[in-house]
Amino acid sequence: MTDLKERPEPEWERDATAQRCVWDDGAHMNEQPVIVLVEDDPNIADLVDMYLRQDGYRVYQAADGQRGLELVKTRAPRLVILDVGLPGAFDGLEVCKRLRAESDIPIIMLTARDDEIDRVLGLEMGADDYVTKPFSPRELVARVKAILRRAEATPRTPSIVTAGAVEVDLGRREARLEGTVIPLAVREFDLLAYLAENRGLALSRRQLLDGVWGQDWVGDERTVDVHVRQLRKKFGDALPLITVWGVGYRLD
Repeated sequence: MTDLKERPEPEWERDATAQRCVWDDGAHMNEQPVIVLVEDDPNIADLVDMYLRQDGYRVYQAADGQRGLELVKTRAPRLVILDVGLPGAFDGLEVCKRLRAESDIPIIMLTARDDEIDRVLGLEMGADDYVTKPFSPRELVARVKAILRRAEATPRTPSIVTAGAVEVDLGRREARLEGTVIPLAVREFDLLAYLAENRGLALSRRQLLDGVWGQDWVGDERTVDVHVRQLRKKFGDALPLITVWGVGYRLD
């Protein structure tokens, strides 16, 4: 898919009754949430593109990792959908690693098979979620919406929760270790925030999945364990995150 020209061709949005072209008062279209889709299979890419555009997203496609990184820099997307098995010098895991080193942009990984190693590596690299091929485009769009909704949500009562030497700023969506901000992926922060809001309570993996990923999320409960490992890796012993054997986790 080629980049948009200086004044793009009209994008068609489908509603329940008609197709209409939406322009703002100037020369550009009304702003739409931008998503970068990095997928080398054109059939999958075009299908996902179509469903996302029908839901009001503006999609830029890349067929390899290097082009995907370039689009993220130039298009400032709200979310990246990233295939693991990309051709060229940068596979999906390497792209995820490079993105996470510079930003906390939400990332959904697409895996070609139900391979636990791919899932775990993706999550450890900082991905927020994963979807296994073949998948329902509607399910993928639903996950995009859920991640963006949580990433942009503002707590009703912004506050700072302190756990050990770690401060969890719910209003600013920041976690600080002795005053220094620690970069976290969206899901990592959501998990830490949920534990902080329920500090002192032993929460099962199922409770954490329902509270952080949503009750309609389908996946392996061990996803929680991977994110917990990431939090412990980033904060070390300064974060009093306790394993409650036979139950789940507790933030003291």
